Amino acid sequence: MAHNRGLLNQQVHRPSILISGVIRIVLMQPIIHKPSMGILNMKQGEQKFTLARHVPSDHLRDVIKHFWIIRWDLTVQPPYEQGIVPNPCVNMVIEHGHTAIYGVAQNRYSHRLEGKGKVLGIKFRPGGFYPFAGLPISQITGRSMRLEDVFQADPRLLEQAVLSKDEDEDMVAAAEAFFLEHLPARDNNVAYLNRIIDRIQGDRHITKVDHVCEQFEVNKRKLQRLFQQYVGVTPKWVIRLYRLHDAAETIDYGAYQDLTRLSIDLGYYDQSHFIKDFKAIIGATPEEYTKRVLHAT
Repeated sequence: MAHNRGLLNQQVHRPSILISGVIRIVLMQPIIHKPSMGILNMKQGEQKFTLARHVPSDHLRDVIKHFWIIRWDLTVQPPYEQGIVPNPCVNMVIEHGHTAIYGVAQNRYSHRLEGKGKVLGIKFRPGGFYPFAGLPISQITGRSMRLEDVFQADPRLLEQAVLSKDEDEDMVAAAEAFFLEHLPARDNNVAYLNRIIDRIQGDRHITKVDHVCEQFEVNKRKLQRLFQQYVGVTPKWVIRLYRLHDAAETIDYGAYQDLTRLSIDLGYYDQSHFIKDFKAIIGATPEEYTKRVLHAT
């Protein structure tokens, strides 16, 4: 394992990153039954590309959440702009001529698909990339870095090994072989942080960092330090992210008519702050998002 030499790319999430969600599942291993929120306007997107996710083998599950493969053919169609909601995971994208590692994006972003192609991505568990990189993951938040700065490997050889394969199973097997060759020692902090983040995601009553500290009996400064080092963002940001995911999901199901009440229930006492955060993550204000949902039904 090689440490980063500081060559960070300032461009945020340039390539074909479609981080979560399932449009068509073609799995060689157990299906991930419930897709996490990530891809916006999925009904429209499924007309433009296919996305499959694959569970990693047992040796890699501590650090890799899943592999994802996107294929598209827009040769007789105009380019397509795909909106994506952030999550607290580092991704590595294997794409001809553009293979790179991407830190956590803190705002909603989009990617343009055009022509014909395919990519394989690796979605690391929160904190799962730290044992490979050996540097604070906060250093690549909102940025990208080259494959060779972490693994001392030629990206062209990896692209050839993975993207020359026709079947998903063979592409994933080639990617797994690469990571097994570079697998670092087990780091128990990764599993610990994933338990915390899973709790944050699943418990809507967690709206403050203090709630996490109480439930896990951890000092706030220690928690913040671990998040910055391993995840790349603060625990406050992760809480905000998932509560805003909850807000969008609640609007999707029409469970709230009063957006002010919704914001308060999610821990916001400043309506303007709620609107600003919601738009940064989801890409529209709560009112605009509600209108879109109503229009789609």
